[in-house]
Amino acid sequence: MSLKDRITEDMKAALKAKDTARLGAIRLLLAAVKQKEVDERVVLDDAAVVAVIEKLTKQRKDSLAQYQAANRPELAAAEQFEITVLSAYLPEKMGAADLADAVAAAVAETSANGEQLGPADMGRLMAVLKPRLAGKADMAEVSKLVKAALAG
Repeated sequence: MSLKDRITEDMKAALKAKDTARLGAIRLLLAAVKQKEVDERVVLDDAAVVAVIEKLTKQRKDSLAQYQAANRPELAAAEQFEITVLSAYLPEKMGAADLADAVAAAVAETSANGEQLGPADMGRLMAVLKPRLAGKADMAEVSKLVKAALAG
């Protein structure tokens, strides 16, 4: 079963259970997926659906931080609930050790001719890592690890 089908089934289950908060979050997700499909005129695969979920999760986290800074606990709680619902559809995140290993492998692969990599090679490394780690790791964290690997 594809991820999109699983989300649709969860929407039906939330509808039958009359779980309006969960239903609203899932409907927002399905609307964003459908919008992306219409805009690009394609049927999204699981990787593209994960990218949409990550984007929505990031937006919710930004909103959560703003609501907490503005002392709006009721709005912050709603955003936190949506983050929880959306996170259920994301693949399991990699651990710090696995990320470090992936970055080290990419550095070794990229510098195959033995040249020393410098900060200017960050784009090359990120281009290698992004397809491998998309959905499995926070790319901001990967970026920090790549910068550290190139600096030292």
